[in-house]
Amino acid sequence: MKTTLTEENYLKALFHLVDNEGKVTINELSKFLNVKMPSVNNMMKKFAEKKWVIYETYKPLIVTENGRREAALVVRKHRLTEMFLVKKMNFGWENVHEIAEQLEHVHSQIFFDKMDEILDHPKFDPHGEPIPDKDGNIIAQDLQKLSSCGEGEMVVFASVTLSDDAFLTYLNDRKLLLNTKVKIIKIESFDKSMTIEIDGKKEILSKKATEKILVKK
Repeated sequence: MKTTLTEENYLKALFHLVDNEGKVTINELSKFLNVKMPSVNNMMKKFAEKKWVIYETYKPLIVTENGRREAALVVRKHRLTEMFLVKKMNFGWENVHEIAEQLEHVHSQIFFDKMDEILDHPKFDPHGEPIPDKDGNIIAQDLQKLSSCGEGEMVVFASVTLSDDAFLTYLNDRKLLLNTKVKIIKIESFDKSMTIEIDGKKEILSKKATEKILVKK
C-alpha cells in the first residue's frame, strides 16, 4: 500500500528524531512537525497498526525495524534527488532542499532506482549526509561538531546538520565546501567564535555555525 504525503512527512520526522534506543516522544514529533499533539497521537496509532511503531499511552514511541526501514526509504528519495539536482542539473547545494521536498513523494521506485544508477550509486548527498540503500541501510559515520574541536586541530569538513539556504550560502561565501581541510587557529573565550584557516586564508565562524558543521579528523 502506498504511503500518503502526510505519512511520509511523519516517517521522515521519526528518522531525524529517533534516539539510539529507537525511541521518540509524541511531544518531540509535535514540535518538529508543528502539529498539535492530538493529531500526532492519532497518526501514531495508525503507524502502530502498520507495525511501524510500538505505541503506548504516556510512553515514548518505539520505532520498529519496519518503521525504521520505511522512514529511511523516504529519506533515500530526498537525498538522491538532492544529489541528482547538484550533479546532473548544476544546482547549488543551497538550492535543492525545497525541490527535493516535493519530489520525495513520487511513488515510482523505478524512477529513483534509475536516478541512483545515473549517479553511479552515491553514498552521500550534497550536504554530506549518507544516502540509505534500497533496503534502508545507512552508513554509520564517526563525525563530531566543529564546535567541539580545539585550537591547532586539523579537520575535514564532512557534513552539515542544517541545510537551509541561508546557512549554506553563509558557507559558500566563506569558501567552506565539503571535504575542505580546516585548521582551527583560535577560539574566542567570550563568544566561542572560531578563526579557521582554509587554503591559507583565515575566516571567522560564529558559534552558531560551528554547531551546525560536522567534521572528521
